[in-house]
Amino acid sequence: MKKSKDRPVVEIFTDGACSGNPGVGGFGAILRSAKKEKEVSGAEGMTTNNRMELMSVIRALEMLIIPCRVKITTDSSYVVKGMTEWIPDWIKKGWKNSQKKDVMNRDLWERLLRAAEPHEIEWHWVRGHSGHAENERCDRIACHEIKRYRKAHAAERSGA
Repeated sequence: MKKSKDRPVVEIFTDGACSGNPGVGGFGAILRSAKKEKEVSGAEGMTTNNRMELMSVIRALEMLIIPCRVKITTDSSYVVKGMTEWIPDWIKKGWKNSQKKDVMNRDLWERLLRAAEPHEIEWHWVRGHSGHAENERCDRIACHEIKRYRKAHAAERSGA
């Protein structure tokens, strides 16, 4: 097994968006390692902003085929706090939150834990729409996915 310092370093930038909450949602992520860069994106028909924020990170991590040192930058305090503060208590309490209610989006939190498991991850939060270049780009990707989804489904409804 590779020592931690020998693992490739990957930067991941993510964002999710929703038109209506719930409503049509999109997500976008940028993966960057050395001089390589890749985007991942997608959309869903009836979802929430938090689900899209989670999906952006999940799909990006699922793209990594070997254990890496990963720096994730997101504007979602929900994702950052979930992974760095809340998850241990949720698991200890049988996926109940501090109000003893079921944790929302448990399916995606569990998927994120599985995707994160082989990696060493640093979590970084940035304020959304504050001019952070990659976060703004991920927002544009997510919004584009919403438009693309709507257009594709409008064509289906119209019989095109």
